[in-house]
Amino acid sequence: MKHTALIAEDEALLAENLRQELARLWPELHIVSMAAHGQAAVDAALQKHPDVCFLDIRMPGMTGLEAAAAMAEDWPADQPFPLLVFVTAYDQYAVQAFERSAIDYVLKPVQSERLAQTCERLKKALALRQSAGHTNPPAPQVAEPASLELAIQQLRQLLGTAIGEPGSNAANTASGANALTARPAPPLRLLQVGLGNTIHMVPVDEVLYFEAADKYVRVLTASKEHLVRISLRELLPQLDTQRFWQVHRSVIVRSDAIDRVIRDETGKVTLHLHGSPERIAVSRLYAPLFKGL
Repeated sequence: MKHTALIAEDEALLAENLRQELARLWPELHIVSMAAHGQAAVDAALQKHPDVCFLDIRMPGMTGLEAAAAMAEDWPADQPFPLLVFVTAYDQYAVQAFERSAIDYVLKPVQSERLAQTCERLKKALALRQSAGHTNPPAPQVAEPASLELAIQQLRQLLGTAIGEPGSNAANTASGANALTARPAPPLRLLQVGLGNTIHMVPVDEVLYFEAADKYVRVLTASKEHLVRISLRELLPQLDTQRFWQVHRSVIVRSDAIDRVIRDETGKVTLHLHGSPERIAVSRLYAPLFKGL
């Protein structure tokens, strides 16, 4: 049986090299899409439902991890989630993070021998999936999460891990090299929102939620809405994560602004906020945050 794959890599030469290596090592594998950035990878994956996704970690706009998480959020329940292979130039700390999950990885520059091992693991995993009628049996040595829910859990762990480029502060801090010198900045307390010649001072404690809006972030309080020119990815590290929870790839909500959490018969989670008629949808990537005691 022929299987399908997607390659997401913003460097054209590296993408083509990976395509050629896969054609040599796994001739039966059909490449259904070559995506040049994260959002293109998400769109193509949700349209074509490939069996395997090879995702570069560093891509413009959306990282490979974020692209995989976005796929998981919107993946149809009646389709098997693709096997994920991350292509990374990251250091040993990051490699250890991947090795603790069932998600596979290959290092840049891609070596034929290592890629061949990955291909064999993928073939075994796909064969097991096929024989089980799309039920994923437990096989720790195989690069396949046991289910979409496990894939989501592992992606959340990887997204929450401080993986940095070799020599970066994130990598060194995570590995302990800068443990004594790295001092996190205090959480943001006040937003300075510019509007024409006026700067509005918005206490962060009054914000109900933040929502990504193209190149801006919508800042919603009980009485007003503001736009700030910053990405959600840049904003999140500046917030107190004990109080501000990411509940969707495009939404961060103040936890003590949540009045109640409603889970419907399909498992969809919706937040109702104090002092606001708006309802916030929680993606399944972040739904495990909300569990009744």
